[in-house]
Amino acid sequence: MSDSPVCELRAGALRAAVRPDLGGSLAGLWWQGEPLLRSCEPGLLAGPRQSACFALLPYSIRIGHCRFDWRGQSYRTRPNFDDHPHSLHGVGWQRAWTVTAHTPDRLQLGLRHEPDADWPFAFSATQELQLSEDALLWRLSLRSCDGREQPAGLGWHPYFLHRAGSRLQTRVAGRWDMGADALPCGRTELPGLDLALAGAGLDHCFDGCSGEALVRDARHTLLLSASTRQLVVFTPPGAAHFCVEPVSHVNNAVQDAEPLAQGLVALAPGARLEAWMRLQRRDPIPSELA
Repeated sequence: MSDSPVCELRAGALRAAVRPDLGGSLAGLWWQGEPLLRSCEPGLLAGPRQSACFALLPYSIRIGHCRFDWRGQSYRTRPNFDDHPHSLHGVGWQRAWTVTAHTPDRLQLGLRHEPDADWPFAFSATQELQLSEDALLWRLSLRSCDGREQPAGLGWHPYFLHRAGSRLQTRVAGRWDMGADALPCGRTELPGLDLALAGAGLDHCFDGCSGEALVRDARHTLLLSASTRQLVVFTPPGAAHFCVEPVSHVNNAVQDAEPLAQGLVALAPGARLEAWMRLQRRDPIPSELA
């Protein structure tokens, strides 16, 4: 099929809008016309960083100082986020995707990447978004098209709206503390999160996630489920949004002494890495995780 500037999905009271040309970004997600995530009409979306959500691939969050060593070779990546000293969020969010299937409630997108200054390995990727009457299911697949083994990871970057009583509840095992350079500098054991998000001051990765998190406020409860076991929580001060990001590896895992122990995958030529995320609106508001 061909590239498309706007793709819409509908199921019951849910509506989603996607911009394949802007990193396959989700422009908005609405329930009975009310935004569940930060949302705008797709024609008004300026870029992925103003979207409701975008996919993270072939790595998530940060590569420290745009360099890494892998299997005895040194590699560099290009800065891709204003004047930030690190490479952020992979390359998929800065590429145009091709629509390969589109029905009223399902969209599939494809991308082929050749080695360049942003990522030195070849891969192909798909995104599949499926709406049901109360949930969005988003699947990612990454296949190595390179003759070399490559490090790989997947994730999502959803932007939730700050509303009265916004709160996050989930089970985790630990928090990765951040140094002044915004890279992990140590790990603290932590049995779980149950906190108000206003003024939380977080930009941290949490590991050992149960795979479910509740994002709650006075109007909605959203159950975020994912196949991944790391979760990045970002609460920028003064912003009208916050981020709860399911990811497959710890921030800057590629520079860790044991990157595979931190969730990074060594993807062999022709091998495939897959992950899914599901965002469900739940009513009435539950008092605890199911």
